[in-house]
Amino acid sequence: MLPTHSSFLLLILTFTITSSSEISETYIVFVQKPPAIATAAESQDLNNWYRTFLPEVTTSSASTLNEDRMVHSYHTILTGFAARLTADEAKAMEYKPGFISARPEKTMHLHTTHSARFLGLQEDRGLWNLSNYGKGVIVGVLDTGIALNHPSFDDKGMPPPPAKWKGKCEFKRKVCNNKLIGARNFLSPRQKPIDENGHGTHTAAIAAGSPVQGVSYFGQLNGTATGIAPSAHLAVYRTCNALGSCKETDILAAMDAAVEDGVDVLSLSLGTGSTPFFEDGIAVGAYGAVQKGVLVTCSCGNLGPGKSSLSNEAPWILTVGAGTTDRSVRATVKLGGSNVEFHGESLFQPKGILPSKMLPLVYAGNNDHPMSAFCEPGSLKGVKGKVVLCRSDGSQMGRIWKGKEVKRAGGAAMILMNDKITGFETTPELHVLPASEVSYKDGMKIKRYINSTSSPNGTLVFEGTVFGVTYAPQVATYSSRGPSLASPGILKPDILGPGNRILAAWPDGGGSNREPTFELMSGTSMACPHLSGVVALLKGSHPEWSPAAIKSAIMTTADMNDLGGDPITDQQFEEVNLFDTGSGHVNPNRANKPGLVYDIKPDDYIPYLCGLGYNDTEIGFIVQKVVKCSTVEKMVEGQLNYPSFSARLGSAAAASVTYTRTVTNVGPANSTYVAQIVAPRGVRVKVTPKKLRFREGKPSTSYSVTFRRRRKGSLDAAFAQGYLVWISKRYRVRSPIAITFE
Repeated sequence: MLPTHSSFLLLILTFTITSSSEISETYIVFVQKPPAIATAAESQDLNNWYRTFLPEVTTSSASTLNEDRMVHSYHTILTGFAARLTADEAKAMEYKPGFISARPEKTMHLHTTHSARFLGLQEDRGLWNLSNYGKGVIVGVLDTGIALNHPSFDDKGMPPPPAKWKGKCEFKRKVCNNKLIGARNFLSPRQKPIDENGHGTHTAAIAAGSPVQGVSYFGQLNGTATGIAPSAHLAVYRTCNALGSCKETDILAAMDAAVEDGVDVLSLSLGTGSTPFFEDGIAVGAYGAVQKGVLVTCSCGNLGPGKSSLSNEAPWILTVGAGTTDRSVRATVKLGGSNVEFHGESLFQPKGILPSKMLPLVYAGNNDHPMSAFCEPGSLKGVKGKVVLCRSDGSQMGRIWKGKEVKRAGGAAMILMNDKITGFETTPELHVLPASEVSYKDGMKIKRYINSTSSPNGTLVFEGTVFGVTYAPQVATYSSRGPSLASPGILKPDILGPGNRILAAWPDGGGSNREPTFELMSGTSMACPHLSGVVALLKGSHPEWSPAAIKSAIMTTADMNDLGGDPITDQQFEEVNLFDTGSGHVNPNRANKPGLVYDIKPDDYIPYLCGLGYNDTEIGFIVQKVVKCSTVEKMVEGQLNYPSFSARLGSAAAASVTYTRTVTNVGPANSTYVAQIVAPRGVRVKVTPKKLRFREGKPSTSYSVTFRRRRKGSLDAAFAQGYLVWISKRYRVRSPIAITFE
């Protein structure tokens, strides 16, 4: 009986361990720092403390399992760790002294040359000159890693990193240099920080890549590719795998390490959906970074144009949306019998292939095949020698494959009409025949011309790379929109940056002639590192500015008009609102001299968080200390000293709200500013006082602003917007006003 009984016990133990292993997942565990551990520098003491929370190991057979449980230890931006636990084991921790909370980690995803000039950055002038191109500033990029030995990360002329730098390079061979001063991996299982996706290489080069001359993309977009802060140092932290998946615990570990390493700005082109800040690892990590003087810039997401589709909404994060640039690889459609032209795009820019005379023009959908309109394989007939109009919507087939079908059927050229949702967001592709991708609106006009003309004809004219498109920037269709769900009283996104068709470094470019070392990509992922680079420049020019001051300078100096002087629109040329644009499109040179800034200290966010209705424990997760909202004067969201306003006014007659702001003078000591108000429709705005005076030794002053719903007149709209501008002899400090009517 004894042998049988022993076998039974062994079976039960094996089953328990196997079962526990199968249902375990990675948890983020928040704990209190013991008083005996004075500083996070005593990392070994913290690690030992963290391990006391792990399940006890009672058998040698389980030792390996326990050894592998600890995933990450956090020391700098928060007190806690990540470990593989079962739900029961996480629950059991609640009874241990010092435990605060534990929850399963989340999975986040990536938000997937000329832009520096488009932003007004010029050699030896303006912000580039004043900031010394970001010299001495360290930009940390959390992404998919970095390409080895890419010319965008060459360190020619770069000085060694500043003495404060404590980071390391995890490559075996000597890859890091005075440009790429750090490269670390935080994926599990352990790997090298080599970029197997391309996204990380691209974003790092946008933020702080070295100038590379003679760059082109299939013969177009010729010029010098440079990062926004070309003399800044780069430190990369691999937190996302080759598929673009990023674990929250890895992101937190990388943020923790980056701040400890000594970075000045963190760039994260990734995120998840809207979530309370205490459940958002990026928000928690960013707060810890701000406490150490490090501003975190994040992409707002690519779920536009849907309302309230934002990620990374915390007010201590610089939340970046995407805009277009003024560059186009032009392929113009000309219609017969008129001077009408439609500007489209194509990377394939042939010379002498199309005859100079007009060719017959047909709509692919004018036959009996159900999918001919989309130029699907085998669907076309009777198009030999003709220019064929195809639709891009309703089909999973790529644009280039549509051109292959037109070519197979003997067509001379293709006009590809964009789908309605994408609208004017055309994409230059390397087509297999002469082609032009036009907007949905222009495509519909061409279709109407074909259907209303007895002998329609047309041709394509290829103009190469064109600059100075006057309606740029526009809000990119995909750029996520506000209002924020997590905090509606804070206007988000904060700012727009170039995000559409950005040419930057790409790994593994030497494989063939059709694999350039530079790639075109679009997304708020590309807009985010543009702002990270701008932050680095401002940090270089004004090292004494706080993260909130830098953020304020960027927001209050942004552009609300396009290059033609008209209000910014979306890619359908429709009017946009502040929940699309935030404060506007970044203007780096103006941001360097903002006149006034709205500063916020880290502890100022505590009354704001209490006002959101979070409990003491939840706020403690974020600020990493004991908070008692009962002893704190709670603050409504709009009262936070933010550079923009977002208010809700009820339906009651004369409903009103009043907010107070404090501004700090960073211009000439003796300055006077006068308020100029562009009131939202249906709202009366009162500013007190209307004049702000600054003198030597008195750099800060406060004002109040009241938004009151007008008693008279009907108001059909649910939203209205306006601006408050403080004007001096030299500066204009603009704060957008977003009013939502309830």
